Amino acid sequence: MLDWEAAWHAALYGPSGFFARGEKPSGHFRTSPLVGPELAEALLVLLARVDAALGFPPVVDFVDVGAGGGELAFAVRTLATGSLASRLRVTAVEVGPFVELPGVRWVREVPPCVGLLVGHEWLDAIPCPVVRGPSSDPWITRWWPSLEDGELAEVGSPRDAAWAAAVSGVRGAALAIDYGHLVSSRRFTLTGYRGGRQVPPVFDGSCDITAHVALDACAAAAGGDWVLVSQRDALSALGLSGSASGSGWDWLESAARAGRIAELRDPGGLGGFGWLLHGCGVGVADLLPGSPALPPWRPNPASFSGG
Repeated sequence: MLDWEAAWHAALYGPSGFFARGEKPSGHFRTSPLVGPELAEALLVLLARVDAALGFPPVVDFVDVGAGGGELAFAVRTLATGSLASRLRVTAVEVGPFVELPGVRWVREVPPCVGLLVGHEWLDAIPCPVVRGPSSDPWITRWWPSLEDGELAEVGSPRDAAWAAAVSGVRGAALAIDYGHLVSSRRFTLTGYRGGRQVPPVFDGSCDITAHVALDACAAAAGGDWVLVSQRDALSALGLSGSASGSGWDWLESAARAGRIAELRDPGGLGGFGWLLHGCGVGVADLLPGSPALPPWRPNPASFSGG
């Protein structure tokens, strides 16, 4: 029988694996950091709130886990201003070859931090065991009770453990941004991406292999004070909005920015991603105003297509 988890891990992180040899997400699919600087702007608002809640420590961290080409980490470093910029330490965590970027340090293991840790499309790339129903696996029993005989399911326990470990080393806040599902909407979603196209998952290192994240299970594993909302609602709560205004070049620039924000907030696309935010010694309500009243995240059914 195929050891799915081992084959998946080797295909991504083995000696000739997809990420280990230096492939970057930007070459294969579009992510929020590639849209423009607006995601980094919103995360800097969140980081500033974390900084204030911590009492403005001498060093404040921004840790980008699964950093890929470092686009998000570099944008945060570049856009930071004032006192925050002078105390900011930006760390990119990546298993593949590092990309030299001014002001960004690279490491291979998730470090402890005082500030904000972000796992942007990190958890979906953590390999999982795969089982076929019926299954007595404890994780399946709790988190995928709808599994029917003959159906396949990804066992999310490695993601739960990875997220809980990352959150445990944070004082401030930890944020997972990813596509996923809930216990009410589980579906087998293992798939591949290569050159901008979704492809069948093959375990030869030729493509990225990914699957939706059980964000509710990750939240429970890490525990503490947390909220799970959509990217659309989170960006709104962080003040990211825009519309075309002015004239001439000003209008063109504002229109371009409004278009990028619309893409980030599109409920049928990136705006449908889940934002799982944990407060680590800091109240989530202080970081994401209105979070108790924000609509709870619901998976986008269109994200399951082809999975």
